Amino acid sequence: MEQIPVTKQGHENLLAELHDLKKVQRPAVIEAIATAREHGDLKENAEYHAAREQQSFIEGRIQELEAVTGKAQIIDPATLNGKTVKFGATVEIVDEDTDEEFTYQIVGDYEANTEKGRISLSAPLARGLIGKSEGDSVTVRTPKGKRVYEILSVIYK
Repeated sequence: MEQIPVTKQGHENLLAELHDLKKVQRPAVIEAIATAREHGDLKENAEYHAAREQQSFIEGRIQELEAVTGKAQIIDPATLNGKTVKFGATVEIVDEDTDEEFTYQIVGDYEANTEKGRISLSAPLARGLIGKSEGDSVTVRTPKGKRVYEILSVIYK
């Protein structure tokens, strides 16, 4: 069974989403379907079809989250240390061409959110940073072309 790396906080977030889907959203959509059925002819009932589509999405997401949480390898970054970049690290980098600084935490695929500074372990930038240390320069191929970054710090918190 292949394990899926996830931070402790990411795992808690996935479990919270799963709980919401099962205990709040699923019952609400079942109620919406029942209400829409009462309106008569189901062939031309847009409310019914929308509720069924929403139900399908919810059930699919529940299955996905159950699979992910079942295979989760929970890693607490606070228990890690060192100056080498690995899963869970918060890395401060600077673009050597523009001097623009960025801070990212390297997390699992299911918890990545670049707007919140969390990049997936499978992202090109994260793959380029893994195994490197403070002071190293890293060349990464991005959709915008090659970028060179210097690692300013590696923190585990």
